[in-house]
Amino acid sequence: MNTIGLVSGKLWTGFLGPRIGLCNNALWAVSCYTNTQIVAEVAKLLELKAQLGTDDGKQTFVLKTPKGTRDYNPKQMAIRESVFNTIISCFKRHGAETIDTPVFELKETLTGKYGEDSKLIYDLKDQGGELLSLRYDLTVPFARYLAMNKISNIKRYHIAKVYRRDNPAMTKGRYREFYQCDFDIAGQYDPMIPDAECIKVVHEILTQLQLGDFRIKVNDRRILDGMFAVCGVPDDKFRAICSTVDKLDKASWEEVKNEMVGEKGLAPEAADRIGEYVRMHGGFDLAETLLQDPQLSQNKHALDGLTDMKHLFKYLELFKVTDKVIFDLSLARGLDYYTGVIYEAVLTQPQNDHPSEELVSVGSVAGGGRYDGLVGMFDPKGRKVPCVGVSVGIERVFSILEQKAEASEEKVRTTETQVLVASAQKNLLEERLKLTSELWDAGIKAEVLYKKNPKLLSQLQHCEETGIPLVAIIGEQELKEGVVKLRNVATREEVDVSRVTLVEEVKKRTIQS
Repeated sequence: MNTIGLVSGKLWTGFLGPRIGLCNNALWAVSCYTNTQIVAEVAKLLELKAQLGTDDGKQTFVLKTPKGTRDYNPKQMAIRESVFNTIISCFKRHGAETIDTPVFELKETLTGKYGEDSKLIYDLKDQGGELLSLRYDLTVPFARYLAMNKISNIKRYHIAKVYRRDNPAMTKGRYREFYQCDFDIAGQYDPMIPDAECIKVVHEILTQLQLGDFRIKVNDRRILDGMFAVCGVPDDKFRAICSTVDKLDKASWEEVKNEMVGEKGLAPEAADRIGEYVRMHGGFDLAETLLQDPQLSQNKHALDGLTDMKHLFKYLELFKVTDKVIFDLSLARGLDYYTGVIYEAVLTQPQNDHPSEELVSVGSVAGGGRYDGLVGMFDPKGRKVPCVGVSVGIERVFSILEQKAEASEEKVRTTETQVLVASAQKNLLEERLKLTSELWDAGIKAEVLYKKNPKLLSQLQHCEETGIPLVAIIGEQELKEGVVKLRNVATREEVDVSRVTLVEEVKKRTIQS
């Protein structure tokens, strides 16, 4: 091991070996240690010093967000908050209450719940004796929450960040850190009623957000399992083949078949039979047709799934959403915890007529299904709580709306300020602050410029730039008369309003803000 340093201000070099001698005032040297080696060691130290920083304490580093993450500016956050408000409003309209769970869980809580996607979980370093992982979704923590608190009946929504070590595609809304908006119904109910409501929730949200035309594909894990069985898939390959079928929305049938046969070891004949089924699409009529299938109708899992599918479409007809719902046998959803109905909402047309339309065509924007066995995996006694839910992919929705906002000339407001308190004369700072405080105390969203004597033009320009609709102007004359000159920024109309009725007038004129 080579070493280099200073002893009593003098250079010494050495290595841990047999030939060490003392010479010239405590300078250690080795006869075989050449000047070239000394220079090389000094260069290494200088390089290390440069990496650690210069003498003035400054360090050089790259200013960037980690891969798969991003910042959001005020305009982007305004769009995001609008989307959140639409989604939360829908969840509350359906009677859901909200909860929150830790951003990280015990590693064992998440292990074995996501099939092939488990490799995308972020593991954390040992923190005080606990092996932890960042949550991959909100569903498994919800199931753990139900089991831990012995809850058997709840309708809840949860909006929070989750983390996946995925390959990010930023333009398509695929990140490593992103929000999920989940709506779940837990409890023992008659078949397909809560499942139909979850699909109705998706329909309402996507309609209100005006993302473009969409379809909600539905299937059932029991139908898939029955299909695999009659096609000759070995039981131990069901989940692996299911994960491969789930790729049909991104890959061709030939690519999917090659993976089944070449990587998963499935017989080519079995793959071909699966191919005949997964090309089928329809609605209530397809469920009836498959119930007449001589093979599927003899499989209990498929029979139960198809019977429930008929019930589902009857309820969806009552909810008036069947025009957007398709029974699609190719829909698989790769997560291991699904046990019954599964669904996925996809956009089916370009978002606009611009050449860059592919930038906003982001495919799946919501998905979910039934997971009756997940809570029992956490309960000490194996007590099961039937659950069904849906998750809205907020990042993908946001990427569409952000592109739309950039293509549109419509200005996005980043504040909710209703009125700016201004003055046309000097030395009225105290009066402006006093009026602003009165408005704040009355619940009015108000601003004032942080200058003693701002020009009136500067104050009006601030309103135009930020979208503030009203200006409350005071001057010596207005103060004497007990009025405020209220100006509409858009029309430039001005009217004198009594100071006593100012709050009421501002509320009336900004009722839609």
